Amino acid sequence: MSKLKIEHGVSRIRRAKLQASIDQSVADDIQALAEWSNNEPQYVINQLLRFALAQEEDFLKYKASLAASPAKPTGGIKPASSPAKSAQDASSKPDLSAAVHA
Repeated sequence: MSKLKIEHGVSRIRRAKLQASIDQSVADDIQALAEWSNNEPQYVINQLLRFALAQEEDFLKYKASLAASPAKPTGGIKPASSPAKSAQDASSKPDLSAAVHA
């Protein structure tokens, strides 16, 4: 099993914004870990998420399969489609907002 390592004072990285609600007790622990390690809370959260993602074997297999399959457009420019098809595609996709707030 791997070990989580938080380095002291190395929290300057490029970021993308992601908003999520977390339990207050978790937020308190993240803040305490940030103070202890002399890092920003965002850095601590990034390290915790990287660690968790690296531990999930099924996700790693899925991620590898995405890299092996032909590239699909992601964000930015979307191919034109009929409104009926867009509605059908939207209804078949899972709602990820519940996962972010969990």
